This record gives sequence, structure tokens and C-alpha cells, in this order.
Amino acid sequence: MSLAESLKVAIRALGANKLRTTLTMLGIIIGVGAVIGLMSVGRGAQATITSSIQSMGTNLLFVRPNFTQQGGVRTGQGNAPTLTYEDALAIADPARVPSVAQVAPELGAFAQYIANGQNYNARLTGTTPEYEEVRNFHVASGEFFNRQNLDARSNVIAIGATVADNLFGDADPIGQTIKVSIGGRVGVNFRVVGVMERKGGTGLGNQDDQAFIPITTMQARLSNARTARGARNVSIINVQVADQSLMQEAVQEIGDLLRDRHHTVQDDFVIQSQDDFLQVANQITGVMTLLLGAIAGISLVVGGIGIMNIMLVSVTERTREIGIRKAVGAKRRDILGQFLTEAVVVSVLGGGVGVALGIGLARIISTINVNGQNLQTLVAPDAIGLAFGVSAAIGLFFGIYPAARASRLHPIEALRYE
Repeated sequence: MSLAESLKVAIRALGANKLRTTLTMLGIIIGVGAVIGLMSVGRGAQATITSSIQSMGTNLLFVRPNFTQQGGVRTGQGNAPTLTYEDALAIADPARVPSVAQVAPELGAFAQYIANGQNYNARLTGTTPEYEEVRNFHVASGEFFNRQNLDARSNVIAIGATVADNLFGDADPIGQTIKVSIGGRVGVNFRVVGVMERKGGTGLGNQDDQAFIPITTMQARLSNARTARGARNVSIINVQVADQSLMQEAVQEIGDLLRDRHHTVQDDFVIQSQDDFLQVANQITGVMTLLLGAIAGISLVVGGIGIMNIMLVSVTERTREIGIRKAVGAKRRDILGQFLTEAVVVSVLGGGVGVALGIGLARIISTINVNGQNLQTLVAPDAIGLAFGVSAAIGLFFGIYPAARASRLHPIEALRYE
């Protein structure tokens, strides 16, 4: 029997029991839809995190404090006050580190903001004017503080969009005064010079929920953080490398410079790149996507068992039909092929409907709002191909036993079956 004839007979046989066929397909439909829908959530999370990391800027290196020993106790990475503002200035010197384009040190703290009769808590970052270009974070209105403000330790502040919304609502913040305090200390008045563009919340936190002041102002008026040597402490040094091809060279040059400046046996700093963050993020989201797909894949297996169950029932119901077909010359492989074709047709049709269901499910999920942000989903062609291919393979795998059982029936016994 040709493939075309097998398909016609299979469709006719399945059409004779429409309700049973539909219920059999339901397991495959739900399984494929769940696989595509949940994998789209994992892929969407991966795309969101990747986009967030890349939006930080280009060709970035992050110099952070490393572990240190204090009184025999090892500090956590990033907690030791080992990096200084002078370190940042040295890294920015083209004569010492020629591969570096720009440098923007940060000194961060959690602060209280009071303005316009409102009280709000958010992150405060002391940095330099280069931060705008290095971290690709620009003002939407007004201006960022400049080099003159940095040198004069001016009380000027650029606030994030969320901070502006909470303190000023619809009013224009530019030129307004904000009282800023850290750790319950007496507040210091700052004049708002700019409002940052909206970047939104991501897995890396809400970038709009912070404000920026000159790092010299923060060190002089709000923070007394010092290193063990009494130098002005910074939390992190953001470094923009001149070219992607110079990343490794820059890491080596910065490492050599800081070792020479700090005179330590063990490095008290660590240098990370955007690629490091991307690799870690992709590993985490990749495992999450695989886990979600595996959980949804269980329903595909259940659907396959349903196909085998119904096909076994079909073999029992059509025993006389099988006997007649064998009696008139049908070979064992014809019977085997016929029942396998029916199983595959059920799974393929169910897979097709499941793909449409999965795409629809992904679109519905993308409308869900969490903390002011819609969940991002991404339906990849390989996920569709994988789910559809697995559904067809499951139909073939779970259809083998019923088909083999049907093909082994003896024609005389089949004809005598009631």
C-alpha cells in the first residue's frame, strides 16, 4: 500500500471516531503548547537580561574590590575598601593605560530624599561626568553635572525617572531642591540639574530608581568611607576600552597598574567584563529554559501514552477488519504501516494545533504586568521545530506496539473474532 493510500485510510478511520480522536490529540496539543509557551518565557528572560547587560554600554570592564583578610577573617568579594578615586584617575591616564578610552568610578549608598513634601528612599551614586557615556545613561531633560561641578564639589544632582515621579509627580524637577541624607545623618540640600532617561526595571534592578551626584561631593559631604590607608574609597570603577579587540590587553594593563599601586601579595581587586556577565546570565537562563521545557515535555509523554492506549483499543475493535485485509492479500508490513500512519497522523495534527496554542499562550503571557513591566516572551523557530518534531516522534514511538500487535494477528483467528 502506498503512503497516499495509507493516509487516506488513516484519515477515514480517525474520522469515524471524531470525539475519540480529538480527545487523543488533546494530550499532544496541551504538551506542545506548554513546551512552546514555557520555553518562550525562558527565552524571553534570556533576551531581557542580555539586552539589559548590553545597555550598560560598550566594551566595558568593571573593576571591583576583591577578598581581603582582616584580623584573620576573609571579607566578602566587593565589600573590602581597596579601590580609590586615585586608582580611577591612574587608570584614566592614557600614558599608563593606553587601551582605555574613558573611566567612571562609582561610590554607592542607599539614601533618603526629601522634596516637595515627599519622602523617598533610593540608591545614590557618586560618580564623574564620564558616567553618561561610559554607562550609556543620558539625561532626558536638563543636564548631567559637568567637570566644573566635580572640581568644585557642587551640590547638584541628576535624578532617575522613578525618583522624579515619586518626589515631584507631574511637576518639572529641574531647579528644585532635594534634601539628601545617608544613614540618618543631617541632610544636605542639592539642586536638581537633570532627570535621567527611562530605562525601566530588569533582572538587574530598576535603573530609574537612583540619583547621581559628583563623587567628590559625596566623599566630602555625605560619605566618610576610606581605605585602610586613609584614601578616598570607591565602590567600583567602570572602564570603557577603546576597542573590543583590546579587552584582554586592557585587563592586563589595569591589573599591572593596580598591583604596582597597591603593593599587595594577593590581588585585592577583580576585573570583570560584560562578556563574563553575559556568560553567567546565559548559563542560568539556559538551565531555566531547559527545566521549563522538560516540565512541559512530561505532558507530551502523557499524550503519547494516550495515543498508545487508544490505538490498542482501535486494534481490538478492528480485529475482524485486519483479518479480512490479510485474507485478501494484505501483508504484515501493510498492517504495520497502516496503524503507524494513524498514530503519526494523530500526533502531527495535534502538534500543529499545539504550535498555534503555544504561540497564542506566549502572546498572552507577554501581556502580564509584573512590577510595572510586561513579561517578555520569545518564540524561537527551533523551539517550534523541536516541539513539533518530538510530537511526531512520540506518535511513532507509542504507535509501534499497537501496530506490531495488529500486524501479528493471524487472519483466521482475526476473522473468527467477535
